[in-house]
Amino acid sequence: MPVAIITGASKGLGRALAEALAARGWDLVLDARTPEVLKGTAAAVGAYGTRVTALAGDVTDAGHRAGLVAAARRLGGVDLLVSNASALGAEPLVRLEELPLDGLRRALEVNVVAALGLVQEALPSLRAAPAGAVLTVSSDAAAEAYETWGGYGASKAALDQLAAVLGAEEPGLRVWAVDPGDMATDLYAAAVPDDDGPRPDPVSVVPALLRLLDERPAGGRYGAPALLEGVR
Repeated sequence: MPVAIITGASKGLGRALAEALAARGWDLVLDARTPEVLKGTAAAVGAYGTRVTALAGDVTDAGHRAGLVAAARRLGGVDLLVSNASALGAEPLVRLEELPLDGLRRALEVNVVAALGLVQEALPSLRAAPAGAVLTVSSDAAAEAYETWGGYGASKAALDQLAAVLGAEEPGLRVWAVDPGDMATDLYAAAVPDDDGPRPDPVSVVPALLRLLDERPAGGRYGAPALLEGVR
């Protein structure tokens, strides 16, 4: 069966995608920082009957990244790498004049440096896979100028560029950056705690990601709403 590594998999979009892939028979390696929450997610995903390895840790730790890829190899390889783990840089978000530089460094380390490090670790297995793919979770803040979203948006813009260049350098792989749009996630709640307006459940975005896997369009940046058009 195909094997996927998903970072930031204990909640939100990461967990929703993990459950959808497990329902399709994928074996999974799941990452998150909080062991207790990740353990519960792994149990729920494992109920689909697939093999699930859950490794709690920080994606900025090279040893942890190596452990994720090693676990995937034990399951058969790496067919799909999903970089979903994200850091905001400040919680709640603040204007650039107030953004702690250490917070910006943290966002860049988690959202960009760690994502590239994991790709580098997994590349031999991805190249050997019958249909290797990398999926990075982007944001509309990477392309639009929203007040207080500068640090996070800059990190996601950098991730988009890395994904684009990786796609050019690795023509045998599919490399997709996906802007999922607004979602009701803990990340958004931490970013803008005063905004309690209704937002879509991350589960509603999963069909967009599955469409990429099913149809394997050219690498590039995609918006979930466009991918969801025509999806039933």
